[in-house]
Amino acid sequence: MSEVDAVVVGAGPNGLAAAVTLARAGLSVQVYERNDTIGGGARTKELTLPGFLHDVCSAVHPMALASGFFRQFRLQERIELVLPEVSYGHPLDGGRAGIAYHDLARTVGALGRDGAAFHSLMAPLVERADRVARLAGSNLLQAPRQPITAALFGLRVLEQGLPTWNARFMEDVAPAMLAGVAAHAIRPMPSPVTAAAALSLGSYAHGRGWPVPVGGSQAIVDAMADDLVAHGGRIETSANIRLLSDLPTSKAVVLDVTPRALADIAGHRLPLSYTRALRAFRYGNGVAKVDFALSAPVPWTNPELHKAGTVHVGGTRAEIASSERDVAEGRHTTNPYVLVAQPSGFDVSRAPEGKHVLWAYTHVPHDSTIDQTEAIIRQIERFAPGFRDVILASASLTAKDMENYNPNYIGGDIAAGAATLSQLVRRPVLSVDPWRTPASGIYLSSSSTPPGPGVHGLAGWYAARSALKHTFGITKGPSLAP
Repeated sequence: MSEVDAVVVGAGPNGLAAAVTLARAGLSVQVYERNDTIGGGARTKELTLPGFLHDVCSAVHPMALASGFFRQFRLQERIELVLPEVSYGHPLDGGRAGIAYHDLARTVGALGRDGAAFHSLMAPLVERADRVARLAGSNLLQAPRQPITAALFGLRVLEQGLPTWNARFMEDVAPAMLAGVAAHAIRPMPSPVTAAAALSLGSYAHGRGWPVPVGGSQAIVDAMADDLVAHGGRIETSANIRLLSDLPTSKAVVLDVTPRALADIAGHRLPLSYTRALRAFRYGNGVAKVDFALSAPVPWTNPELHKAGTVHVGGTRAEIASSERDVAEGRHTTNPYVLVAQPSGFDVSRAPEGKHVLWAYTHVPHDSTIDQTEAIIRQIERFAPGFRDVILASASLTAKDMENYNPNYIGGDIAAGAATLSQLVRRPVLSVDPWRTPASGIYLSSSSTPPGPGVHGLAGWYAARSALKHTFGITKGPSLAP
């Protein structure tokens, strides 16, 4: 007889999504977390100075309102989410900036000669933002439920994924805005993968908004943990699981780990061909992150950038493409793309009165051990002269430090697997149910499964639903509502 119905390894967003779903189905659930606190990619801690609360990994959450799991879970009813007036900003030299207002019409109105072109590209997707989210949040091997949305999205991915990606534009602001969002994929551009990132995230920016959780990203996982415990689940921290024998007897094991770790933990239960596929799964380039405690807001030359929760710093589309190509070829670029989040502009609880926190990361080659603090400061100073003067303290993590913090980030790869086109289809194997392994009762729920990276809980939700169906014979998913 099993000691517990289901065990979940990893208390990040995907692991907790799986645990919540299983517990809501009436099963007894035990979660094990390697670190001394839960959160995975959604932790909030004091990293620089007392009273300054920084998000250790994700800070702004484009999928918090778009994810099917979070909509079922009704996250917005459980925590406070602030929607900045500007989803993202993109500074350019000379004080210019592309401003992605939550309101698409306002964004278009500020783009001058390229306004109509940007509108024709984005409006059909923004109007269908929830359908785009369902499409982007699914297994690509499954037939799309919204074929018209899939066709509209696919045609635009093809356009923005080819070297002719600038054909519809006459100026440089709109293309730079798209490149800044596309670079979230940490891939050379243009490509279909980076185009898909730009168009899906862009549709959420105008259709749903990119919310900032009050209290930090920790609020998201704490809400999930609270729901799990309320439905009988248990969480044990500081538990480093190396083998299945480290776990209590259970009918199902759901692992929020990379394919490499799955092979290490459960390889003796898996067919050799499957284990080989897990070990052949490739990991991408990494990120180096720096958190800043500031005495004042970032002194952006363009004041509209203060209204943005996220700022993409890197210059023109050509400059960003060049810097991402450098990283892809194993070089530390001299003109880095920097993804910046400024949550304290929308959540006063994040820093002492009058002070601010700033979150920033840049892309670096896999396994990099080089501190990027100075490179990030220089690039921000390009568009915010005097930024260096408002820095009170900083805390830096190299790509290798990121892996030490979270073993799922192999070599600093926060996507838990290179986001190549082939690995978005084969993630980690070619299957209509990639969350279910060939071993009875063992499931994979990390970002190494569809739909890939991001704080959305979808991989865990899908893995749990597969477990409910195949291990417990439960075909109807439970309600996740409060």
